[in-house]
Amino acid sequence: MSFIEEIRRKASGLKRRIVFPEGNEVRVLQAADFLQRNGLARCVLLGREREIAEIADQNRIQLKDMEVIDPLHSPLLERYALTYYDLRKEKGVSFEESAKIISDPIYFGAMMVRTAACDGSVAGSVHTTGDVLRAAIQIIGTAPGISLVSSTFEMVLQDGRVLTFADCAVVPDPDAEQLADIAISSAETHRQLTGEAPRVALLSFSTKGSAEHPSVEKVRQALEIVRRKRRDLAVDGELQGDAALSETVGQRKAPGSPVAGQANVLV
Repeated sequence: MSFIEEIRRKASGLKRRIVFPEGNEVRVLQAADFLQRNGLARCVLLGREREIAEIADQNRIQLKDMEVIDPLHSPLLERYALTYYDLRKEKGVSFEESAKIISDPIYFGAMMVRTAACDGSVAGSVHTTGDVLRAAIQIIGTAPGISLVSSTFEMVLQDGRVLTFADCAVVPDPDAEQLADIAISSAETHRQLTGEAPRVALLSFSTKGSAEHPSVEKVRQALEIVRRKRRDLAVDGELQGDAALSETVGQRKAPGSPVAGQANVLV
């Protein structure tokens, strides 16, 4: 079973309730239609009901069994605004401002996740990464033990292997401590998504002292931090891409490495 097939199998068994804040975007409607028809999720669309219905009709998209919520007219708006106010009042946000902010579907969707009305929110086809993350950080917050928000993407190779890459969208120039946190979080993401034991390579243009530079030293410091925090994690650095992925090159450039040539998480 392929990586995607396995995710779909798990999703069909869980049937989580997922909110889509960008309900007036045709690609979002097409995705929600696919998920709903295949029993992969229970979809909630945010936006004006008439507009969403018109877009769906124009594109022959079925909205059967999907809930459509207009944040501006939802009975949940006042309660969500009060919750947001309680979260942000120390930042100088008034209740009136909270009501305006929470009427934004991105923030309304995040509040649905916070209050367990939905299990997850999927957005970003129209809004920027910054917009989506800002709402999530302010309302949902980070997982226990996580101080830094970062991102990954998974690449499925032709031979079926899955590689996790980080951080590709959130932290442009992490320091050593942040790089270590990204490595640890990404390793757990890989484990959760694939079921495989993560083998983390901290990448650089240098492999085991082949070059000297402040950025190389940062990777070395990150490695020590990861090893101190997570003694159970297979991690090594600094490694060039070929040393991380090619067993032959890894054995030559980094002999004895627990990761070289077999990395599945690249940071």
